[in-house]
Amino acid sequence: MPRPNSAPAPTPPAAPSGQPQTAGRHGVGEGLRNVYFLGIKEFYSLLRDYALLFVIVFMFTGAVLADARAKPDSLSNAAIAVVDEDQSALSQRLIDALQPPYFSPPRLISRADIDRGMDMGLDTFVLNIPPNFQRDVVNGRSPSIQLNVDATRQSQALVGSTYIENILASEVLAWMSGHRSNDLPLPARLVTHVKFNPNLYASWFGGITSIINNLTVLSIVLAGAALIREREHGTIEHLLVMPVTPLEIMLSKVWSMSVVVLCGGLFALLVMVRGVLGVHVSGSILLFAAGTLLYLFSTTSLGIFLGTIARSMPQFGLLVILVLLPLIVLSGAITPTESMPELVRYVMSLAPTIHFVAFAQGVLFRGAGLSTMWPTLLAIAVTGSVFFWVASARLRRTIGQMG
Repeated sequence: MPRPNSAPAPTPPAAPSGQPQTAGRHGVGEGLRNVYFLGIKEFYSLLRDYALLFVIVFMFTGAVLADARAKPDSLSNAAIAVVDEDQSALSQRLIDALQPPYFSPPRLISRADIDRGMDMGLDTFVLNIPPNFQRDVVNGRSPSIQLNVDATRQSQALVGSTYIENILASEVLAWMSGHRSNDLPLPARLVTHVKFNPNLYASWFGGITSIINNLTVLSIVLAGAALIREREHGTIEHLLVMPVTPLEIMLSKVWSMSVVVLCGGLFALLVMVRGVLGVHVSGSILLFAAGTLLYLFSTTSLGIFLGTIARSMPQFGLLVILVLLPLIVLSGAITPTESMPELVRYVMSLAPTIHFVAFAQGVLFRGAGLSTMWPTLLAIAVTGSVFFWVASARLRRTIGQMG
């Protein structure tokens, strides 16, 4: 039997050199479906990485508590001794003012015991009130009080000296207001009103700052590690033969890792900071979550960009260290931006971290709303878009070289 005439099936044209072997274009609906299922795949991959899971849990629980309760700029139960050579009502008032929680109850010692107590590490501060101190104050003289400081305890020494100076000055001023010979009022009186943190709890600032920094660290690490993991496990080749585009691959990693970090950050804020530490959150949690999601859009893009540069996880770790240090230290979370050189402030304004820190502190501490913070959100969106575009172009070029 003769075979019917049939034209041979056309051979699809080979992809140009440097382009992945993927299917042709598809609709928006199919693209969103691919992004969704690729993101679900990232969740399963993360669940099998126990080391990263441990890091995520620790960063949003133990690390937040440690940062909140161990800030170096706070003073708690500092050991202090007093040599009272005046034995007057004023000297007793000064001793009574040095009380917990800043200082341990003052230990009364003699002048001969000053050096021995400090050499043994028993006292961080030793206050020596000289004889006739009250009489000199009443007569308008300016007597000196000696304060011995153990500077080997650097953080307490620097902060505690300021605390003691302010406490003694305020107590002497208050005592003089009732013992002036002419009973005239003092020429001026300083009244301090503390807003947003009335009791000056360092844990309030430390806990929320820790969350802000951990959001930056984990979003960059998780997104970059997801891409490195694809390369090390060989699954990147599987993606190259699937009907997906580099943009869909990137979007899947961005949304999945952003969801993980956002859930961890909200847990730390609601449970660890507001629940365990008792920090009063003034602003809208929903607004903070929306701004955080916008911020994670840019930091996860940065993580993917670093993942395209690094060829292994150790290289990625070194790159992350070089990037994270300036992002965190110069973000305004540790040092106010007003204290930075003008050039540094200008350069950091091109990064989303400095804008997110201002946004988070404005919402969580001051209770600012959208009408106040929208310029900051706009700056985060603009910088995030630039980060995403650069990372997307780099990923497309990297995948094209693999194809």
